[in-house]
Amino acid sequence: MPFQVASQKPDITYSDVGGCKEQIEKLREVVETPLLQPEKFVKLGIEPPKGVLLYGPPGTGKTLCARAVANRTDACFIRVIGSELVQKYVGEGARMVRELFEMARAKKACLIFFDEIDAIGGARFDDGMGGDNEVQRTMLELINQLDGFDPRGNIKVLMATNRPDTLDPALVRPGRLDRKIEFALPDLEGRTHIFKIHARQMSVERDIRYELLARLCPNSTGAEIRSVCTEAGMFAIRARRKVATEKDFLEAIQKVIKGYAKFSATPRYLTHN
Repeated sequence: MPFQVASQKPDITYSDVGGCKEQIEKLREVVETPLLQPEKFVKLGIEPPKGVLLYGPPGTGKTLCARAVANRTDACFIRVIGSELVQKYVGEGARMVRELFEMARAKKACLIFFDEIDAIGGARFDDGMGGDNEVQRTMLELINQLDGFDPRGNIKVLMATNRPDTLDPALVRPGRLDRKIEFALPDLEGRTHIFKIHARQMSVERDIRYELLARLCPNSTGAEIRSVCTEAGMFAIRARRKVATEKDFLEAIQKVIKGYAKFSATPRYLTHN
């Protein structure tokens, strides 16, 4: 099955997402408010956004934020991997898109999250290959479905991509994807927050300098920081300790973060317990 339907609402909340404060505020405005307080739009006489494009490098929180919004709104969460809609049989991808929106309409509230949308939403060109024609058929059906539902209804569409420059202008024009939200690499404050989020689920020693750890992970994504925290826990397990120390985190940074050697950490940091 090319799409995953959450049987219960996602367990991710806004407090579980670090380094995305601005992005969460924008998502709340364009997804949460229309679903929870639709009367605000009715009173003003405006249509809420139908869809939102989330773009940025992998591991920067796009999927996490989508799950958090679904949690907050109690909406059914359907995740679709774009590449899985690309089928070898003619018309199969378009049929899946139709079935997906039919399923969404049957829900009280539904958030459809298309991940890797560039797999089917790329700019159109024809090189005579049937596969590309099938991709275009799938995308045209998606556009047709976006045009076919009421923006004041119970469906909201989020799409995520690492390559926004490759998307077909017809897909991202206003009236289909009305908002575009960038997920950039987290800054120092964001990275520090991400470390704290993961550390609170771990057994760690007190007085760990999370800002120091964040400074040692420049240009890192939230996913990479999560890997650092996991590796720090592994160092503690190998040493048969019940808590992870700051030294474990520092050694994990050395192991996980590429290019760490370029940023000189003094011996004092590397031997600190």
